[in-house]
Amino acid sequence: MSAINPREGLMNVLIGPHLSEKGTTLAETERQYVFRVRRDSNKDQIRRAVELMFDVKVEGVQVVNCRGKEKRFGSTPGRRQDWKKAYVKLAEGQDINFMGTD
Repeated sequence: MSAINPREGLMNVLIGPHLSEKGTTLAETERQYVFRVRRDSNKDQIRRAVELMFDVKVEGVQVVNCRGKEKRFGSTPGRRQDWKKAYVKLAEGQDINFMGTD
């Protein structure tokens, strides 16, 4: 991460939300949101980035390393890049609205 401005480094930790049926169900029932994050980030950086960008209080973070899928490019075998996702649990009464409408 950036040693010059730690706040700027935190802005680059989150790549974006990972929208799926499982993630939507978790958001509605458990106050957990799923984000795609940089592979070199850790739980503390993810926690601070979510709190900074969405102005919420984070209760916990769980991280999952996902392997890239095996794919074929014509007759050549290949593989997609590995990636990391984070399950972020928010404190009671906190909410993230990705659509921007309140």
